[in-house]
Amino acid sequence: MNDPERQQSHQTGMITFVRDLPNICSLAGLLCAVLSIYYAVLGNFPVAIIGMIWAVLFDWGDGIIARRMKGRTDEYRAFGGQLDSLIDIVSFGICPAVFLLSYGEFNPWFLPGAFVIVATSAIRLSYFNVFGLIDDSTYMGLALDNNVIILAFVFLFNGFFSQPIFSVIIYAMLMSMTIFNLAPIRTPKFAGRWVYVLLVYVLGLTVIYSWILWSK
Repeated sequence: MNDPERQQSHQTGMITFVRDLPNICSLAGLLCAVLSIYYAVLGNFPVAIIGMIWAVLFDWGDGIIARRMKGRTDEYRAFGGQLDSLIDIVSFGICPAVFLLSYGEFNPWFLPGAFVIVATSAIRLSYFNVFGLIDDSTYMGLALDNNVIILAFVFLFNGFFSQPIFSVIIYAMLMSMTIFNLAPIRTPKFAGRWVYVLLVYVLGLTVIYSWILWSK
């Protein structure tokens, strides 16, 4: 970047980047994650799950919108990448960690697990920011959003177990997922038409969890 371009980028206000459509989508996902954290703390786990899965959908959406936008500058792409990564730590690190703590009734035994979840998200996202994808369609390790997608499905069986037993199941499952997040294995990047599968999944689980809330 030459001096005039650098000077121009320094003069661009921070709020200017917020008007960028992919960044708006990213921030919508952040709102879902914050609401999920809020309801997890309150112990309203169906709503917390709904917030988490919608955060996944918006996370997929911002990338799709960004790739289809024409004339987006390097500065907007760089800002959007940083914003997306920071929001991912909240959505797929802090959010499930708080969910685990709250479902475990904030028992100190759940603190190590919460730390591992957040630390894993920070390590994985830092690695991805430096090295990126192995190729256009392959990740190193399991992407963090898969943890939330799987958690949302598994939590449907909450009613079949007592709370203490199911909290251990959720604990063990999330710890297993963190191993795959950091493992030196190749996993596919779901893109293209997979977004329609995710949309159906999110809408379906939203209806199911809403029905669970209504039937209580």
